[in-house]
Order: sequence, then structure tokens, then C-alpha cells
Amino acid sequence: MKTQQGFTLIELMVTVAIVGIIAAIAVPAYSNYVVRSKLSEVGAALSEARLKQEQYYADNRNYGAAAGACGAVPANGQYFTITCLVGATNQTYTITATSMAGAGLGAVGDYVYTVTEAGTKATTMFAGAAVVVADWKTK
Repeated sequence: MKTQQGFTLIELMVTVAIVGIIAAIAVPAYSNYVVRSKLSEVGAALSEARLKQEQYYADNRNYGAAAGACGAVPANGQYFTITCLVGATNQTYTITATSMAGAGLGAVGDYVYTVTEAGTKATTMFAGAAVVVADWKTK
């Protein structure tokens, strides 16, 4: 008599179940990790835009045309569109970073961050839900 070699159906099903459980835990954790890594860009981009605005102010004693665009136009990031608007007087501004479509961060505007001339940081949208956080939320 020859003995059969190989795996039984039960052994194979147990292996598939274990791989499925591991995948169910690992994939969401990895997805969250990727999103957090992309959100790290926003702090650097807003800080750089704020620095350029302050340099513009030092040269011109205003931040740009009142109720218009900022004097120092910020560059867009890889995952965020950066906009800057001057307040009713030309002595205030708000820089806003809004997530782009197709950047792995959901729809346009699923993540929105701001900073003002006073250094006030805020998060107004996070993962597609409106929030009010007095800092830049990343997780």
C-alpha cells in the first residue's frame, strides 16, 4: 500500500482562514499608515507658505491686496492645494490646504487645514467629516 501525501481539505481551509484574518487586520492598518504619511506633508507646506507670507510682509508692510490673494503665492503640494486669502484689511491672512482628488486621501476637500498670520492652526475637515480642532489633526 502506498501512503497518500499532501494536505487535507481541512488543513487547507484552516490555512486560508488564518491568512484571511491576518489580511483583515493588516490591510486597514496599512491604509491608515499610508494616509497618515500623506498628511505629514500639510504641516510643512503650510509652515513654508506662512514663512513666505511673513517675508513678503517684512518687505511690503502688508500681506497683499485687501480681500484678495496673498502677496506671496504658495506652491501646491503633492497631495494638497494651498490657497491664501488676505483679510478685509491687508494686515491679516488665512492659508488653507485642501486635499486633492486622486491623491489617495478620498475626495477633494476631505481634509482641510488652515493657518493664520497669528499662527493659529485649525483642522476643519478630517476624513470627510466636519471637525473643529485647534491644531493640525493627523490621526
